[in-house]
Amino acid sequence: QVQLAESGGGLVQAGGSLRVSCVLSGDTFSMYAMGWFRQAPGKEREFVAAISGSGRRIEYVDSVKGRFTISRDDAKNTMYLQMDSLKPEDTAVYYCAARYSFLSTYTGRRPGEYPYWGQGTQVTVSS
Repeated sequence: QVQLAESGGGLVQAGGSLRVSCVLSGDTFSMYAMGWFRQAPGKEREFVAAISGSGRRIEYVDSVKGRFTISRDDAKNTMYLQMDSLKPEDTAVYYCAARYSFLSTYTGRRPGEYPYWGQGTQVTVSS
């Protein structure tokens, strides 16, 4: 059974940095396209970034381009989201998601494309 576990959230001042991690257990990590989503209070869950199983295809939402970096380490079964130049509007619960895919370049931007989800980690950016 595939399980995802996020870690690394916290409280940071505007302009600061955080790195959140997501460990996948229960299957072969390299076969999974991975994504990061976030949800702020009173708002819908929104796409942040995605990375294909091969790592060759990466996508970001426009609001985080140039500030956030998604990566994966298949040897550690772990995906990362490095967040720099954080803004108060980045405050949200961050969720990682996974989708098994034979296509090594597949990425998804919609929550419905991912059947597996972590429990979320809170990121709070103070002004």
